[in-house]
Amino acid sequence: MPKTTVLIVEDDRSLAEVVSYNLDREGYEVLLASDGQDGINQALLKQPDIIILDLMLPVVDGLEVCRRLRAESATRQSRIIMLTAKAEESDELIGFSLGADDYVTKPFSVKVLLERVKALCRRDAEESFDQLIDCQGIKIDAVRYRVTVNETPVHLTRSEFRLLEVLIRQPGRVFSRTELIDAALGEDTLVLDRTIDVHIRSLRKKLDDHAGLIETVRGVGYRFREPADQPA
Repeated sequence: MPKTTVLIVEDDRSLAEVVSYNLDREGYEVLLASDGQDGINQALLKQPDIIILDLMLPVVDGLEVCRRLRAESATRQSRIIMLTAKAEESDELIGFSLGADDYVTKPFSVKVLLERVKALCRRDAEESFDQLIDCQGIKIDAVRYRVTVNETPVHLTRSEFRLLEVLIRQPGRVFSRTELIDAALGEDTLVLDRTIDVHIRSLRKKLDDHAGLIETVRGVGYRFREPADQPA
């Protein structure tokens, strides 16, 4: 089972090393960043499960880091713990409004911080239980944007991922191209109906031997084949 990855974005080197040491002892994979821009870069590259984010950072401050990471699909699901010397209620409210999951003020107990990290891991486990789809050899982890076919990872674009998720959640239901545009690409997306056909072709190619599970219903749209409908 892969380790939970924690990114520490903290310019106080001694504090970062203490937190890193304790997280490493608990079995987490730890990444370090010493300024806001480095934190953004590492988060987008490594897509950590949890980000411990200091508020007062050089280059890019913690609130802006949080705002940018929440705007990116690659890091939208990462849990963020704000770590700061500020203890004003208004600061906490701003942090939560930008998407922070928890808030810890300095000085703090490392043990308390570790418990906050564990609590977020438990929350992820509970939520991801409902976000795991396993259907006819295709597995989707909707929390981490991961897809496997017969246990082999398949790399999909965001649009392909959302199309597959919409179809596979309701096997047998026929979706029109317009419904798929609204559900998978967003109703504000300005695309032609045939754009869906292009995405479907690409998705089928990546699914390889499982491509036939996505069926074309002529004159209507597409559906994901129900298990009972599979040929013997």
